[in-house]
Amino acid sequence: MSKHEQAYGGKIKNPLDDVFGKLGSPAKESSVSLDQITLPQSQPRRYFDPQAQMQLVESVRQHGILQPLLVRPLPNGSYELVAGERRYRAAAEVGLETVPIIERELSDTEAFQLALIENLQREDLNPVEETEGVLHLLALQLNLKAQEIPSLLYRLKHEAERKSDSGHNVMPNPQLEKVETLFCQLGRMTWESFVKNRLPLLNLPKDVLEAVETGEVAYTKARAIAQIKLEDSRKAVLKQAISEDWSLQQIKEHVKTVQPKSEQSTLGRRLDATCRKFKKAKVWEYPELQQRVEELLVELEALATKLEQ
Repeated sequence: MSKHEQAYGGKIKNPLDDVFGKLGSPAKESSVSLDQITLPQSQPRRYFDPQAQMQLVESVRQHGILQPLLVRPLPNGSYELVAGERRYRAAAEVGLETVPIIERELSDTEAFQLALIENLQREDLNPVEETEGVLHLLALQLNLKAQEIPSLLYRLKHEAERKSDSGHNVMPNPQLEKVETLFCQLGRMTWESFVKNRLPLLNLPKDVLEAVETGEVAYTKARAIAQIKLEDSRKAVLKQAISEDWSLQQIKEHVKTVQPKSEQSTLGRRLDATCRKFKKAKVWEYPELQQRVEELLVELEALATKLEQ
């Protein structure tokens, strides 16, 4: 696994209890009926490997639940699961009536962050789940919608690069400070690396995205395969790359052979011609156009970032 393919797992700097400092009331350990526990509406993890789950079911059948489920109390007297969904599902399949729990008072943000970190520590999340989980967590921290986070991150990256190039003093940015703090808490990957290497996953074609989610192909390979625009050609390359376990270099070389050269050259000529026109017209000298030009540049720079390896 390459440097960019490493997950957060095992790299988290702070124990779960230290992520928020002190998490309010102390934890309570007990046992409750399984039907008193409900699943949360939003969980970092969506894909469960069938073979791994089958092994866990057999372990629970023989030994029961050895590690308590982390839950938080709900106003109606029931509990919401925070961490331990695989164990919860295994207990339900085996038919256990009661399970051990650790009960803790948690806010929505705290509950989701603990669920995410618990999965990251176990390296249980695939790159897509990991990416979407971090976006959800950022949305909670910044009081935004998850769909708004990618554009915010691209904008922050653009602003940081522009200020770095200008050499001017950088004014404090509360949003950037929260983003940096969160990634510091999560572990090894910086927010800049997340923007460069993880956000592009959200734009993968559905067939390629599913292969990443099921662990059939690494996300760096998936990004290379996704460059093939013709669906039939892409699916054929994806299938062969998985069955023959192609390296990233093999995939890149094969992608070159199936990409329509006429399409590549036409787009290249259009891009060059448009850039020349903009430079010749000196559009940056027109105040009424500056905002629109800035918006277009941010979009192009974001696209260029997505295509970087």
